Amino acid sequence: MMPHKMTLTGSATGPLREYDRYVAFDMREKGSPSAPKGLKKSTFISYTVFVAKKAFNKTGLTKKSIMHEKILIQGEPTLDIPIDECPGEIGIICFQITVLPNKNDKEANDSKDKKEAQQEVAATKQEEKQEPVAKEAKAVQPEVNETPVQEKKAAQPKKQQPIQPKGTKDVVSFEDIIVPEAFLKTRPNPVKTEEVIEFVKRTGHLDKPLTIEKETKILKDGYRRYIVAKTMKMDNVPVVYNDQK
Repeated sequence: MMPHKMTLTGSATGPLREYDRYVAFDMREKGSPSAPKGLKKSTFISYTVFVAKKAFNKTGLTKKSIMHEKILIQGEPTLDIPIDECPGEIGIICFQITVLPNKNDKEANDSKDKKEAQQEVAATKQEEKQEPVAKEAKAVQPEVNETPVQEKKAAQPKKQQPIQPKGTKDVVSFEDIIVPEAFLKTRPNPVKTEEVIEFVKRTGHLDKPLTIEKETKILKDGYRRYIVAKTMKMDNVPVVYNDQK
């Protein structure tokens, strides 16, 4: 029995074919490292992906760019496609297609993001410097005055940082995380991915933080949760740094 949902990542291996209401293109991924007993190992598995024209046009992809852009496909396998339209070993009816961010684009935006982050830190420090002056002026009733200031401080981060999973060391912008090529070639178990999506829908946060390098923001562990965060359009994600694990 075929799994109900599949996730593929990569670029198209053949030209885009246009039909009446949909487009199709071929992709391929590495086969399983261990074949069932008695069978030859498959080096690659080829897929033919079918996408509704409306959904495809929203991605901004073109006949040329689909051969170079890295894309994420989520869909269901089907056997109901005529053989001549489906050269791949497995036909996939796509219900979500996403263009993955290009690593070079990310690096170009890094300096801009860092500047913005530094400006925010500078603004926060100025606010903190001003607060002690107010405390000293009203030192007659320290107990009464300290409580509202502490409450103010506690209330501010809550807006930006919702409840995060146990073990979270930091919260970073999803856009800052860089995914290595090795991860993009893998396909996380779709059933487990769906479980994490359901968890996020129930709780509003991931079940575990992602592991990244502190300086470079390169993803070290938690690719499934990265895909879930992308699917759920999360702006910020919880992380731990690989030297703190």
